[in-house]
Amino acid sequence: MAGSADEETAITDINVTPLVDISLVLVIILMVISPSVVQSGIVVNSSKVTESVGKSTKSEAVNVRVTKKGININNKQITDADAPAALKAAVTANVKKLVMITSDRDAEHGRLVWVLDASKMAGAKTLSIMREDKGKKSQE
Repeated sequence: MAGSADEETAITDINVTPLVDISLVLVIILMVISPSVVQSGIVVNSSKVTESVGKSTKSEAVNVRVTKKGININNKQITDADAPAALKAAVTANVKKLVMITSDRDAEHGRLVWVLDASKMAGAKTLSIMREDKGKKSQE
């Protein structure tokens, strides 16, 4: 009878097999997804303003200048409210769908990021960020 009493006791050990199975599945999912998340960023070309050798010239691109006072698109001062429409029109008219963005040193970082995002949403295929020479002062 003593043997039958031991057989009827409940099993109180924790079964960790399902926990390990779920953990391994989550690790595999993260390993599969992580390369695609890293590769989905915007490809940006960076070069100097004075550089004359390249695949495209400044005359073949939509030139956007971000300053402390505002945004210039193809040397025309544009308000922040009108910038998306003006940028879309300029990118649509451009054959290469190339946008070259130049930023002054004292321009707001958020405005530059906004211009990058708006350019991509306007249909730009290639974004190029230009920088000034260290000896050159900003024009505005």
